[in-house]
Amino acid sequence: MSRRTAESESHRQIVAFMDVGTNSMRLLIVRIEADGSYATLTEQKESVRLGEGEFADHVVKPAALDRATIVAARFAEMAATFGAERIVAVATSAAREASNKRILLQRLRTASGVDVRVISGREEARLIYLGVASGARFDDGQALFVDIGGGSTELIVGDQSRHLYLDSLRLGAIRLTNQFFDPGFSGAVSKRRYARIQQLVRTTAVRSLQRLHKKEFDFVVGSSGTITSLAEVTARRLWNRPPEKQDRFEHDQLRESIVNLVGMTLEERLRVPGISGRRADIIVAGAAIIDTLLEELGSPLLMVSDRTLRDGLLIDYLRRSDAQADGKDFSYRLDSVLRLGRRCRFDESHARHVAALAEMLFDSAKVAGLHELRDWEQEILYYAALLHDIGAFLSYNNHREHAYYFIRNAELLGFDETEVGILAATTLFHKKTYPRKTDSRFGSLDRRSRQIVKVLCVLLRIAESLDRSHGRVIKAAAFRESEDGQAIELELQADGDCHLELWAMEVHHKAFLRTFGREMRIQMVAPVETT
Repeated sequence: MSRRTAESESHRQIVAFMDVGTNSMRLLIVRIEADGSYATLTEQKESVRLGEGEFADHVVKPAALDRATIVAARFAEMAATFGAERIVAVATSAAREASNKRILLQRLRTASGVDVRVISGREEARLIYLGVASGARFDDGQALFVDIGGGSTELIVGDQSRHLYLDSLRLGAIRLTNQFFDPGFSGAVSKRRYARIQQLVRTTAVRSLQRLHKKEFDFVVGSSGTITSLAEVTARRLWNRPPEKQDRFEHDQLRESIVNLVGMTLEERLRVPGISGRRADIIVAGAAIIDTLLEELGSPLLMVSDRTLRDGLLIDYLRRSDAQADGKDFSYRLDSVLRLGRRCRFDESHARHVAALAEMLFDSAKVAGLHELRDWEQEILYYAALLHDIGAFLSYNNHREHAYYFIRNAELLGFDETEVGILAATTLFHKKTYPRKTDSRFGSLDRRSRQIVKVLCVLLRIAESLDRSHGRVIKAAAFRESEDGQAIELELQADGDCHLELWAMEVHHKAFLRTFGREMRIQMVAPVETT
């Protein structure tokens, strides 16, 4: 083997991507080469019906938990067989809304050893866009991307290179089936019942439809099992063949297939080519969603993609890896945070200075042995520092609570639910009250997240106080072990009067001792002279 070949293989990696959906769990395993190209090793899909019976009381049922656990273990074993170094896993609508999501995630972790991240609807839409757009070719035009899942429907307007609009609706094939049909229903669906489903779709989607009417797009790109199944049925009916990538479907063509399926019993739908046994019972509810959306949007042409969220996870992973390799600091996460800050008219220069100080404190605290947190926790601290004052946009009184609310409800792109919880709580406790489990906003976090928040919020408190005047007079800050070993010294470099900053620091000694078990002393040092 040549040296060049050996080096190339040493940079090759095998990564698995897992999508824990409301209806199905999907697995994608790829081999990524040193140059960023990749080859698919296997794709797997298993129906687990995680959302079956869930949406009425928001509890994932025991049978669904068991099915998901078994499939997660099988997927993890398969990934290990292929030599996967990492499994990137996310969960969507069913997990987002489950009151017992912590039990679900723990079961999945125990069975597979994988930490499954719960993502927001808008983040799901972003990842779907990345996956579908990477496999579509539509020149210079714009498209509306529609993905109908078991619990939610994602809507995206974008072109080949970027998304312009992201939305997520609480409409899904399993959700609507649960709502409109009794368990075990196997008869034909009446026109009246189908019309009721469509009316609910219109009502739920009304604001999104109003916004979409103001967007420009040339056609619709549909993905997910519902739409690919309808395309299969329609292509076989019209052309006596499976659908091909270049096919475009008119709404009337799809509508005729839907009318036929609505009038069939479950047993009859099971015999229709293109309708699997895992989808026959939910296809009518799913079809009502795309049928209604196309009708309300003026019946644009529909093309179909077999790409899914798991493909988006791969594309997102590759882009992040490329950005890190090129030393770029752009990310959807930073861009999303800055957009939120700017919408709230934050003092960006102050926020960026506090964020820079917070990073200095994080790094030096780690060297001093005060914590063992990693890069991603430092990144969360940086974002919390950028957003710590955004609540003042609403009112300076209780601005911490307002900031917490904004962050929790902004559906920041690139973040999972755990990261948003840590980010929001760190911002909430950057002043005054120390985190307590009796506060549900802190107590609802898992134990590991609570420990992270305690460290990050104290570092943020100190960083924010070091720019109390908003004059950026403190240029550098670092923790050091004191010479007598009895305390931690915080060494500060200033290029002006910093009495306000030093005075603000007085209130943090108790929180520092409580978090790190060490006393903190303030030490001013002379700025480093530059020539």
